[in-house]
Amino acid sequence: MGSRFDLTVVAENQKKGDEYLDMAISEISRIERIISSWDPQSQTSAINRNAGVSPVKVDSELFQLIERALKISKLTQGAFDISYASMDRIWKFDGSVTEMPPTEVIKQSVSKVGYQNIILNHKEQTVFLKNKGMKIGFGAIGKGYAADKAKKLLVKHGVISGIINASGDLNAWGIQPDGKDWMVAIVNPLNKSKVFSWLPIKDQAVVTSGNYEKYIILNGERYTHIIDPRTGYPSKGILSATIFTKNAELADALATSIFVMGVETGLDFVNQLKGVECIIVDENNKIITSKNIALKEIETQSR
Repeated sequence: MGSRFDLTVVAENQKKGDEYLDMAISEISRIERIISSWDPQSQTSAINRNAGVSPVKVDSELFQLIERALKISKLTQGAFDISYASMDRIWKFDGSVTEMPPTEVIKQSVSKVGYQNIILNHKEQTVFLKNKGMKIGFGAIGKGYAADKAKKLLVKHGVISGIINASGDLNAWGIQPDGKDWMVAIVNPLNKSKVFSWLPIKDQAVVTSGNYEKYIILNGERYTHIIDPRTGYPSKGILSATIFTKNAELADALATSIFVMGVETGLDFVNQLKGVECIIVDENNKIITSKNIALKEIETQSR
C-alpha cells in the first residue's frame, strides 16, 4: 500500500508472537492484492479498466467495502469520495506550483469525480463506473480497513492484546503486559519531535491525517495535499485531524473528510456522530476538540 505497517502483539513467547505477526502480514498483503489500483491483476484495476464499458463482478469483500465507502460519501456530502482517483493531477507539492491554476482547469480536473456514478448491482455483485476515464482508489480508507482486518484475524486466533499501526492508522486492543493501557501521542504538527499530549486507548482505533509534510503556500495561505473532490481545490485551515472511534476504516475516511470540510463544519459533523471523537489542530496551531474530549484531561495526561 506504499505505507509502513508497525505490528505489535502480546504473546506467550517469541515463537508464537512471530507466528501471529506473519499471519497479520499475510492478511494485509491479501487485502492489498484486492484493493491496489497499482496492481493490474487486482479487481480494483479491473473495475477502473472497464469504466464506461461494462460492470465488473467482484468478491463480496470488495463489494461491501465499496458499499460502505459510498455510505460515507453520502454522509459527508461528497467530502469523502473513492472516485477521487479520477482527478487530474494539477497540484504538485514539490515547489513547482507557485500560483493558482486557472479556475476552469481546476473545475475540469474533477469532472470525472463523483461517487453518484459508481453503480452497484447487489444481485449480480457487480461494480460499474458510469463514465469513461473514471477510477476508484482506496488511499483514504484502505490502510484503515487493512488494520481492522489484521486485528480481527489476530483476535480470532486468541491474541488478547496488540496494536496495528498503518502509517498513523492505528487499531489497538487489550492492555500492555504491565497492565497499563496502550498510549497514543498527539504530535505537534509544526514540530514532529514534540508531543502535545498522550492519551490512553482501549479497544479503539485512532487515525491522524496531517498536512504538515505536503503543502504549498499560495498568496500567503497554506494549502494541503488533501484535495476537495467536489471542487478540485486543496483543503486549508487544518494542520492535523485525529479521529477516535471503534474501527480504523471509518476513522481513516472521517479524518480525510474533516480536512476537506474545515474546522467548523468538520467539528459540527463529528459532534453529531455517536461513538466518534476528534482532536483538530488548526492552521494557527490551536487545539480544538469535539464535545466529549476535555482539554484539561489531555493536559493531565501530558508528559
